[in-house]
Amino acid sequence: MEPILDFILHIDHYLTLITSEYGSWTYAILFLIIFAETGLVAAPFLPGDSLLFAAGAICALGTLDIGLLIFLLSLAAVLGDAVNYFVGARLGPRVFSSSSSRWLNRRHLDRTHQFYEKHGGKTIILARFMPFIRTFAPFVAGIGKMTYPKFAIYNVVGGLVWVSAFSLMGFYFGNQPAVKENFTLVIGAIILISVIPIFVEIIRAWLQRRSMV
Repeated sequence: MEPILDFILHIDHYLTLITSEYGSWTYAILFLIIFAETGLVAAPFLPGDSLLFAAGAICALGTLDIGLLIFLLSLAAVLGDAVNYFVGARLGPRVFSSSSSRWLNRRHLDRTHQFYEKHGGKTIILARFMPFIRTFAPFVAGIGKMTYPKFAIYNVVGGLVWVSAFSLMGFYFGNQPAVKENFTLVIGAIILISVIPIFVEIIRAWLQRRSMV
């Protein structure tokens, strides 16, 4: 876990080495990381927001093309969520087939489906900006049998907005002297800000339970 943390916190240094070593193949490496982070339930620890920000900063130096980067990584994010959705859709009926299980029963699957049909659109888009949550949201949407055409629309919108936002922030601000001199702190701040909504939701749910006691 320590090598992964070091990679995330010093991602600017590692990306510089990768681009100098692999040149145009850097696009493929970044594509695979974003695809894995969004498409594999077992890989939520991979960098997302920080990677996009650092990649945008690298583009500003002329090493990579920002337009091509946004296109390819948006495609990776959309394909990753789509794969995640179909894995969830395939596993859902099998895992939640029992009517007697306390947790994995058909009633919970039906409730998940109803939730995603009603609120799933904004969930898919907002989850893009929350580490860990964005890895599991499409998987749960698949388990809940969210209508795929509806999922696909929000998947594309969310993926494009997420990749564009962080890449362009890195492109325009990543090489500012104050940012370059404190890049590790900036990356840490991005990660911290990204997880705040998760803790807010946990606290809100806890307060709701307390009020019902």
